[in-house]
Amino acid sequence: MREPPATHAAALLGELVIAPRFCGPPDAGNGGYVAGLLAGYAAGPVDVRLLRPLPLGVPLALTRDAADGLALSDAAMLLATATPAALELAVPPAPSFAAATEAALGYAAIAGEHAAPRCFVCGPARAPGDGLRLATGALAPAGAGGLHAAPWVPDASLAGTRGRVRPEFVAAALDCPGYFAIADDARMRVLGRMSLAIEAPVAVGERCVVAAWSLGGAGRKRDAATAVYAASGQCVARAVATWLELRSA
Repeated sequence: MREPPATHAAALLGELVIAPRFCGPPDAGNGGYVAGLLAGYAAGPVDVRLLRPLPLGVPLALTRDAADGLALSDAAMLLATATPAALELAVPPAPSFAAATEAALGYAAIAGEHAAPRCFVCGPARAPGDGLRLATGALAPAGAGGLHAAPWVPDASLAGTRGRVRPEFVAAALDCPGYFAIADDARMRVLGRMSLAIEAPVAVGERCVVAAWSLGGAGRKRDAATAVYAASGQCVARAVATWLELRSA
């Protein structure tokens, strides 16, 4: 987790630049990816709060306080924070890669319903090798435990050292599947908070599975849990996220 961000999200004298490739909405950074960037500067699990949309292609100041909290800001305002946290989350047994692949056939975006088709994590308009293209669908039998899953085979562009997927990309994979586990209607929601722990490496080319399930919620808030499993079935990363429904204009 201490490996600094790659040059495509360069850390320069305490500054981060979120490259346009790593967008969620067209003009903002993907929340899980940004959470992973901040987690890369921590020694363990962190609680990340995304306070405002993360601008693309501009230097953002990264600072650390005396309590090891991190803050990301532009010249005008605070954008995100990350604080050390304990993450208590029991995860289900890993779905099989075959079951996740079958679940992906039900992905709503295939029918052209995607609100952000160029999202780095789940956008169906991204070319293979450019975005993660995680297609998350409900596992059969439908509604069994509310569990959703997506197959994921990380490509070489996500590699850090020794053929391992960089932590910010593992964190990104924990993001959008949670949305599809709680999005029971067409209302637009954005990631507001993510508590995450990355516990073991993921290899490039490994047949991984991402699972997601709802933790409930009320009002404008919905909570989701996500987990990334290695080909062995080991849970290598987990997260609890809060999704916020956007207010009507």
